[in-house]
Amino acid sequence: MSQDLRHQLVHFDETDEGVLRLRGQLSIYTVSSAQERVARLDTQKDLTIDIGDLSRIDTAGAWLLCEIEAAGEAAGNRVTLQNVTGETATLLSSVKSAMPEKQVAVKTETGFAVLLHRLGEKVSAGTTFLLELTGYLGLFFVSLGRVIRHPSEFRFTSLVAHAEDVGYRAVPIVSLMAFLIGVVLAFQGSAQLRQFGAEVFVVDLIAISILRELGILLTAIIVAGRTASAFTAAIGSMKMREEIDAMRTLGLDPAVVLFLPRILALLFMLPILGLIANIMGLFGGALMAWIELGISPSMFRIRLIEGTDVSHVFVGLIKAPVFALIIGVVGCHAGMQVKSNAESLGRMTSNAVVTAIFTVIVADALFSIFFAQVGL
Repeated sequence: MSQDLRHQLVHFDETDEGVLRLRGQLSIYTVSSAQERVARLDTQKDLTIDIGDLSRIDTAGAWLLCEIEAAGEAAGNRVTLQNVTGETATLLSSVKSAMPEKQVAVKTETGFAVLLHRLGEKVSAGTTFLLELTGYLGLFFVSLGRVIRHPSEFRFTSLVAHAEDVGYRAVPIVSLMAFLIGVVLAFQGSAQLRQFGAEVFVVDLIAISILRELGILLTAIIVAGRTASAFTAAIGSMKMREEIDAMRTLGLDPAVVLFLPRILALLFMLPILGLIANIMGLFGGALMAWIELGISPSMFRIRLIEGTDVSHVFVGLIKAPVFALIIGVVGCHAGMQVKSNAESLGRMTSNAVVTAIFTVIVADALFSIFFAQVGL
């Protein structure tokens, strides 16, 4: 295209009938000057635009015509295009469909009634969520009763595989965590008790803290981070690929095939992990007490046996099955809520970890209140 043709301006001819005729080229090279002319148009009345004499129109020109139509509609007037060829009509339709919609700012409502309404919605959503978790817990017990009556339906291989993943592979991180917690408790306890000449009571501090609370609680938090996310990701991926629908088509119950082995593996392995955490925590505390306070391992053992009641061990381990049920049910429930996109999978995996950890901590607090009331 020659240079003078590129810069040929579009001409606006207004007739007595209120028709605006366009001549020349309405393209990217002339749209700027045409836009200045359009700005002087009277948009307070109906307008008819005749584009039959245009020698060329491209997407930029079509955009300008669409803008004129939009401005007329915004002012409550009608803009009509005349002598539109089929090719031009297709171009105008494509440009109009590609134009972004104007976002209207939503006015934020305030006031006590609005806050009360939002609070009610949150309470309702939370209640619905708790009821869904209760439903999944009941589904687990129903599936457990079913496989007890029909043992051939239970997948023992799946249970062993999940037990290995949930328990055996978590031993290193749980052991390291518990060992370091014991070290920290012994170091911080010795620094405070040394001021009163009561260094020997650091053994009681370590034993009660780890056996009763920290050993099983921190183990459950680590398992919640590892396992709840793994359950959600595995079940959610199967749901995205419609494998769960295929299982139902084949007559397989997802609760028996997917939920039961995972939750049972947690029920079996979390108490064992809690025992390992208790042993490693006591070992770390004994080592630091020996280094920092000079309490020998034999003295630590004697003080541990004489000053620590065995009930502290049972109080800690009683919590393990409840924590296992919470983690397993939350993870399986979140996996079944995944939609058919990756964004939903990531969001539900994150929600499962947060929910499982929060619920475990709440359950531990309720256990502490209960045991305090019954005198344990």
